[in-house]
Amino acid sequence: MQVISSKDNEFIKHIKKLKDKKYRDINKEFIIEGIKLIKEAIEEKADIKHIVICDNCQNVANIPKDLMYEIAKYECVYVTEKIFSSITDVNAPQGMLAIIGINNNQTQIDYSQDIIVALDDIQDPGNLGTILRTIDSVGLNQVLVSKGTADCYSPKVVRSTMGAIFRVRIIECENLDKSLKEIKKHKFDLVVTSLQTENSVYDLKFNKKVIVIGNEANGVEQNIQNISDIKVKIPMIGKTESLNASVATGVILYEYVRQMLFMK
Repeated sequence: MQVISSKDNEFIKHIKKLKDKKYRDINKEFIIEGIKLIKEAIEEKADIKHIVICDNCQNVANIPKDLMYEIAKYECVYVTEKIFSSITDVNAPQGMLAIIGINNNQTQIDYSQDIIVALDDIQDPGNLGTILRTIDSVGLNQVLVSKGTADCYSPKVVRSTMGAIFRVRIIECENLDKSLKEIKKHKFDLVVTSLQTENSVYDLKFNKKVIVIGNEANGVEQNIQNISDIKVKIPMIGKTESLNASVATGVILYEYVRQMLFMK
């Protein structure tokens, strides 16, 4: 078994470059790290290109034997602890990462679901990852993201999804307005959050709705508000006027869950 020990190795250079969005876009690959995410990638049949294992890291000994058996079916590359430390993106690495292929062909919108979530220039990676995780948690399998939204495949976003990145189809929209207008043609109502309304999210009927979550600082952009069918807000009884984008998404989507469970 060969163990890579040189930082000048071309494969190691490739991994380091994948931390850059442009390089990820060109190569259509991203990095996941840690036992849980790699286990999820295997279970969800993600396009695993390589699995990189630290040859002499102590944490590797904690990997369950059944998972190691599955990992052995893939292209595995072993590196020294020093090299792994140079490519890891976390403070307490578990000694394992993988390179995953990005499927950019997922452009078809599924109109069979009750609701579709669209993200309008969400900027914070933690927010974005948590939103993807929340979307997955309510049984949805797709999300539309505007061109100005943070990169869904950045390491911080991927970690924040806790595996949802493998189950939620990310449909990147060159022009979100145009995509939303197309969805409206399929008899979906366009819903935006706004402080300039008295309509409560708890009065919204979640049937054939596309829900737009706006930018953290500016909300949903005006041209999308102009074509919206329904404006809603989350009622607040305290002094805070607005919620974090990921929290707001959770409130809205779990009202959808409540209606699904208790109002049929």
